[in-house]
This record gives sequence, structure tokens and C-alpha cells, in this order.
Amino acid sequence: MMDMELDAVNTQPEATSPMRPRSPNDSEHAQLPTGEQDPAALPTKLTARLYASHFLSTWNSRLFEFGAVLFLASIFPDTLLPMSVYALVRSAAAILFAQAVGSWIDCGERLAVVRVSIVGQRVSVALSCQLFWVLELRKGQLTDTVQHGLFAIVVLLACVEKLCSMMNLISVERDWVVVITEGNENARRTLNARMRRIDLLCKLLGPLAISTVAFASIQIAIWATLSMNLAAVAVEYVFIAQVYKMAPALRRPTNTLTGNQVPSDVVLPSGGRLRTAAYQVLPISSLPFYFNHPAFLPSFALSLLYLTALSFSGQMITYLISVGYTSLHVGLARTTSTVFELSATWLAPRLMGRIGVIRAGIWSLSWQMIWLAAATFWFFSNFHGMGTNTVISATGLALGVALSRVGLWGYDLSAQNIVQDEVEMEHRGTFSTVETSFQNLFEMFSYLTTVIFSRPDQFRWPVVISVIAVYLSGGLYAMFVRKRRGHLFHAPPSACLCTKRESRTGSLL
Repeated sequence: MMDMELDAVNTQPEATSPMRPRSPNDSEHAQLPTGEQDPAALPTKLTARLYASHFLSTWNSRLFEFGAVLFLASIFPDTLLPMSVYALVRSAAAILFAQAVGSWIDCGERLAVVRVSIVGQRVSVALSCQLFWVLELRKGQLTDTVQHGLFAIVVLLACVEKLCSMMNLISVERDWVVVITEGNENARRTLNARMRRIDLLCKLLGPLAISTVAFASIQIAIWATLSMNLAAVAVEYVFIAQVYKMAPALRRPTNTLTGNQVPSDVVLPSGGRLRTAAYQVLPISSLPFYFNHPAFLPSFALSLLYLTALSFSGQMITYLISVGYTSLHVGLARTTSTVFELSATWLAPRLMGRIGVIRAGIWSLSWQMIWLAAATFWFFSNFHGMGTNTVISATGLALGVALSRVGLWGYDLSAQNIVQDEVEMEHRGTFSTVETSFQNLFEMFSYLTTVIFSRPDQFRWPVVISVIAVYLSGGLYAMFVRKRRGHLFHAPPSACLCTKRESRTGSLL
């Protein structure tokens, strides 16, 4: 699937989609227009405050997400049911209420939306930490009714935190960044890469920090999570307001602040207020808009990559430990994977600048598919007739997965650039929240694979399902590339030269 075209042999014009004008992302070489601004043209004060606000939001979100798992494991040590219910309901809330969140992002006043998301996150985390502390402190002393009641409130607060986190992330990454860098593609790629770098660093360091504290004391870890959230709220609140003030383009005209709306090409059903309300709140009305949008294929291909057990999270880590990995080995493997993931945030922008966003996407997915194919081959090689439950098989799988993460995050950045460029301003929130819903849905399916195939010797089936999902994603994106560019591959230079000679000979005859 790797596009092998040489830049000097571009003899055929590209086909562009009839549904939209030709975009800078469609060019083969993605050269910046004459006079385009340099990324450094963005005010340093603006970008510094944007990065700081994004770091505080992401850090606290990752810290609480992993900390909640540790807290629940300590409160309910003999069962995984509360943890499973907590995770499933949290993801289900993000799926069910995506429409409402997306509509508010599209129609609400931008600063108000982000401020509400900040306060909503911090308040829900603060209340959750207090309930976790009560459940941990009075563990074994509370009646089942009280314990289950407090746990239900914790789950409800987790849903609020998830929705506010999603609102903040989509507002900033899919809307604010596009507006701030309007007309400056190079600056947009730089901002996207740096913000993704912040995400990945928080993904590694947040869990490491809270697990280190929890090793000493769960109660201290709960208070540490609470303290960091409360300490960050004022700084984050002020910084995001300063970014808004320094970027006048973020102010929406008054006539666009119209509350909840759905895409204009969708007709609401008749037949009762309850049905109409459900149609506006649940992600029903936005689905036809999402499926018919020109950016659907790259977006859905990205969502499909969330159906995987091949990441250094709970599922794969549990398998590695079962075959003989120690905590040190798991830590080294996860750190190595994160280093490769971070490298993508430097490599992908350079690749997009050199060959264009669309081609960078197909190259990145091809890299991921190649390394996962190699890892799967190694995993099923049955060394010494011992099957897949050996350290040798697991190490080959872990190495291939770590290398494939370069392609995963390279494609993530490419798809994000395509969505930012293609989706209309008034529908960015709706489109991105539907995409996030599918990501949560496929993530739930990935957990379902390890629920069904729960024994370590059955991990080969989640591996197969994960690899199939990646190849399906590659196929969908290849369809997008074929539709947008008119081809996947170019003829080699010799073939082009032969064709030219034959045409010249024919004209002479």
C-alpha cells in the first residue's frame, strides 16, 4: 500500500473530489503558498498559554483516569466488576451524549464552552476524590447499600468528567487550533504535533506519577489527585481566557450563537416532544451528516484503530505479565513504545510537509500494517513447539507493536489535519464528537474481545481481531486516497518513458 511515487515523475493530474474545492492538502508536495506565514509568526505568548492550558487539562485527565482504576482496585480488591461497570458506563455516556456536546461546541460562545468544560472536569474530579476517600477510609465498614450508592454517584461523576474532557479536547484541538492558524498550514501542523506530544507525555508520566504515590498510600494518592486538580483550575481558566483575548478570530458573530442545532441537511422527526428531544440529544441526527461527509473515510479509519488489544494498556500488559514479564520489563516496554510514539510527533509534520497530508496518511498506515504483520508472524511462529505463551513470542509481539506506534500516531496527525481542513466551521463539534463516539464504541469492543477470550493462551484471538481492524482501516483510507487522488500508485519511471516514446513513434508514423 506504500505510495512509491518519485517526486520527479508526476505526469498525471490528480483527481479532486467534486464535493469540495481543491485543498492545499491535496497537493503532491504540500508546498506553502508564496508569502505564507512561518509558524514562528504566531505570538509566543499565545502558543505558550495554549500549550500550558492543554497540558494542565490533559495531565489532570490522565492522572484521574488511571488513578480511578487504582482507587477502585483498592476499594473492591476481590472483584473486577465495579471497575468494568465504571469504564463501560463512562464510555457509554460519551457515545450517547456526543450529539449534545457537539452541538454546543458548534453553536456556543467558544470561551464559555471551554470554561464550562474546565470547571465541569475539576468539580467532578474533586467530588469523586472525596467519595473515593470515604470508600477507602471506611472500607469494610459501610453497608452494601451505602457502598453501592456511593459507587453509583462516583460512576455518574465519571460520566460528567468524561463529557467535559471530550468537550475541552474537541473544542481546542478541532476548533480553536483551526481558527488560530487559519491560512497557515505549516503552523497548524506544528501546533497539532506539539499538542499531541503533550498528550503522549501526559499519557506516560501521569499514570507513572500517581502509581508511584499510590505505592506508598492509596489515601495519599487520592489527596494528591484532588490537590493537583484544584491547583490547576485557576491557572487553566485564566490562560485559556488570555488565548481567547489574543486571538480575535475566536469570537463568533452574535447571530451564530443559536443553541442546539443539527446539520442543515437533516430533518427532525415528527411525533412527540420526547422523540424530538431524544433525536436532538442522542447521536442520531448527526450520523447521516457524518457518513456522507467527504472526510468520513479518514475519520472512521482512525476510529477503527481503537479496536485493538495491541497497545501497552491493561489488556496487553496483563498478557505480558502472565507469560513471565516482571514489572520492570513491562515498564521498559511501555517506555520504549512511548519513545516511538513521541518520535511520530516530529516525523509526521516533516513527512506531511514533504509529500502532503493525504500521502503521509497512507505512508503512516502502511508502516503500522507492515510492523503489525511482522509482529503477528513472529507471535504465531510457535518457537520450540511452545505456542504463543512464551517470552520469545511475547517479546517479538511487543517490539512489533512498539514500532507500529510510529505509524499509528503519524496517521492520527494526518487524519486530524484532513478533518480540520475539510469540516465546515459550523459543524466541527458535531463531526468530531461523532468520531469520538465511534472511538469509544470500538474501544469498548476491544475490551469485549478480552472478556470473551479471557485466558492468556487465548490472547491470540484478540491479536488477530486487532490486526484485522488495522487492515480494515487501511483499506478504508486507501478508498479515500483513490477517490481523492484518482490513483494509489504511479507507474515506475521506465514505464512512463516507454509510454512517451511509443506516443512519439505513433505520431511520426
